[in-house]
Amino acid sequence: MKNESYISTIRKYIGRKPLLTVGAWLLVVNEKNEVLMQLRSDFNSWDFPGGTMELGETIEEVARRELKEETNLELDDLKVLDVFSGKDTYRKYPNGDELYVVSVLCEIRKFHGDLKINDDESKKLKWFRVEEIPKNLSPVTQRFIDKIKGYLSEGE
Repeated sequence: MKNESYISTIRKYIGRKPLLTVGAWLLVVNEKNEVLMQLRSDFNSWDFPGGTMELGETIEEVARRELKEETNLELDDLKVLDVFSGKDTYRKYPNGDELYVVSVLCEIRKFHGDLKINDDESKKLKWFRVEEIPKNLSPVTQRFIDKIKGYLSEGE
């Protein structure tokens, strides 16, 4: 049986009220300088893989776990690019859960494995060139997409 997540534990006490969490947001970039995105099942919109930290984890451990859980890829190396926080990181999930996430943006260019959906968080995984990133983005990603595209363009 899978251990209960930190967020699930806290939700028992505070319900759907806003939580402050820390997480890793993953810019997985292949040798063609394409970025990996997931069509999320909760918002039915595109986003970058990633997720929230469990108690005792480092950002690298979060990135490694989330990459494997969501894409089946294994992390070889990562680079921290930025940290996003504040009111623009607010998310309200379709089930009513509210969250503010301090998101550590991690670039992953060294990875291995066979890409496949490993959980129910994604409907689809797809590689995109920077100029082809879909318009149907999750609300938080939409607020930060220009800055994120800047990092992707710098890596060319």
